[in-house]
Amino acid sequence: MGLLDGKKAAIFGIANEKSIAWAIAQAFRREGAELAVTYANETVAKRVIPLAESIGASLVLPCDVRSDAEIKDVFAEIGKAWGGIDTLVHSIAFGSKEELKGSFLNTTREGFALALDVSAYSLIALMKEAHPLMAGKGGSAITLTYYGGQKVFPSYNVMGVAKAALEMSVRYLAEAVGGDAIRVNAISAGPLKTLASAGVGGFNQIAGHVAEKAPLRRNITQEEVAGAAVYLASSLSSGVSGEVHFVDSGYNIIGL
Repeated sequence: MGLLDGKKAAIFGIANEKSIAWAIAQAFRREGAELAVTYANETVAKRVIPLAESIGASLVLPCDVRSDAEIKDVFAEIGKAWGGIDTLVHSIAFGSKEELKGSFLNTTREGFALALDVSAYSLIALMKEAHPLMAGKGGSAITLTYYGGQKVFPSYNVMGVAKAALEMSVRYLAEAVGGDAIRVNAISAGPLKTLASAGVGGFNQIAGHVAEKAPLRRNITQEEVAGAAVYLASSLSSGVSGEVHFVDSGYNIIGL
């Protein structure tokens, strides 16, 4: 018997087999959840659809989170197929490469708006449409953040500001939907080699520093993040909401 038997989960943010969202999807499926998976565009679809089919996802749907209409359509399809959902996974972030190098002073108005829209506002937009399908079900919404939203990291720049906005959105959303028995939490994952991290200047140096200085003296794996997501989606975390849960080998506790 799995921890998520009978649960229905919608997962946003799979880009390829290295995505944290993909590791979460696999873990959810192993624990008995039924899945709805989305893809951002036709280029990503070529990678995501075969992955979703390989784990028997019930629904595979297009969704550009910059479009309220597409978000509405996705949840209409989910509602039609399932009637409701138990878990929403938001693993979406984007900042243009030009914004993720050099000085933060060079952040453009357009780059700032895009990073905040895709990386932070999209959680609010998804929750707005997911809310009627989750209300009263003891549902759980989970997003992915990074320590660069709390402390300054080289070249993380506007993404740090976007993650700070995302983490505060988790707290405000937790309060907004808590009365409907919905929990909202974030996982702050340590550095992982993903499509998103590839665009961050100096990523390898950051990962090497964390592996050297973290209490566990190593970096984490996608599977360890997925394990935390299973916990937050299950009844084991029924009293947890509004939290940022670190999965970073303990790096966040180190001062020097």
